Amino acid sequence: MKVLEFTLPVAANNSIIIKEEKLPHFYPHLHRHNEIQLKWIIEGEGTLIAGNSMHHFRSNDIFWIGAKQSHVFKSKDCETAQHLKNGTHSIDIFFNMDAQLASFFSLPEMSSLKAFVDQHQNGFKVPAGKVSLVTKKILQIKNSDSMEKFLNFIDLLKLFVSFENKEPLSSVHDSIQSNDSESQRIANIYNYVFKNYREQITLEEVAKLAYMTPPAFCRYFKKHTHNTLVGFVNQVRVNEACKQLMENNNDTIACIAYNTGFNSITNFNRVFKSVVKKSPKEYVASYMRQVE
Repeated sequence: MKVLEFTLPVAANNSIIIKEEKLPHFYPHLHRHNEIQLKWIIEGEGTLIAGNSMHHFRSNDIFWIGAKQSHVFKSKDCETAQHLKNGTHSIDIFFNMDAQLASFFSLPEMSSLKAFVDQHQNGFKVPAGKVSLVTKKILQIKNSDSMEKFLNFIDLLKLFVSFENKEPLSSVHDSIQSNDSESQRIANIYNYVFKNYREQITLEEVAKLAYMTPPAFCRYFKKHTHNTLVGFVNQVRVNEACKQLMENNNDTIACIAYNTGFNSITNFNRVFKSVVKKSPKEYVASYMRQVE
């Protein structure tokens, strides 16, 4: 993974970009762009890294990615995803507040919509109960032309403004710097943790990977990710535990704890609650209520 700067081409007669893609796996590189992105995952599963946080995603999830917010949708089993029958399917809407839409959002009548966009630079996930409303509007945008497309787009923004309790995807904005060498170094660390989270990961071995002393690495990682190495490893492990809990494969919580790299059920319960704000049992109960 590497933080790449994207510039999305926009036709002269369009102020928003709509892309529908069916691919073996989602784009695997950490990247950012000037455009705000709304991503509807029709088919696919994996982990979203956004800024300094990560979130499990699955089919029919919808995410708002802020402008210049570093992110990657890391497909589950990405290495073998090309062999999966279904692959991935998504629809994305991109728009740039500082380009063709700038004059429109500067109108006094648009102040509430502009304020909404400004307040959600760290992105958010669309609440499960609102997904059907949003997908309907996305399809209207995709299937309409010219003026009707733009009016549907404004209706979609108005719909978002009405939603409550939108949790940000990240606690900080633009957490990873755009310098190529620094981005590659952080990306190597991310990849290492994703591949080895089930094993014991020591500060010394990760610092060696970054060609740094342990104290220098601690300062470096905190500066560029606003997180500690232990905190990041715990996030990866808890995120994987959440996926296994949702799969409902009859594994016990203790079994899932050990499968995701925790050395005791007590430590797992403590770390899980600190990250998710719920105990594993409460998380499962909440998920089951949403499914029902």
